[in-house]
Amino acid sequence: MPKYFFHIRRNDVFEEDPEGIDLASPELAFEEATAAAREIVEERIRMGNRANGDTFEIMTEDGSLVATVPFRSAIRLD
Repeated sequence: MPKYFFHIRRNDVFEEDPEGIDLASPELAFEEATAAAREIVEERIRMGNRANGDTFEIMTEDGSLVATVPFRSAIRLD
């Protein structure tokens, strides 16, 4: 099963995911990143912190970019 890494980009800062997660497909990686972004945004809102501006960069073990998931795309405001 392929391993996907959910790196976070915050403006000019790149936070590397050193562990990654084994998932069956890029689609599942996208779904997992979206769910994780929702949890992070939820926690930030609860703490009174800024909730958006970050993006997950989903990469494979060989460094190929699979998808990007802006945290703001993980929530609905309507």
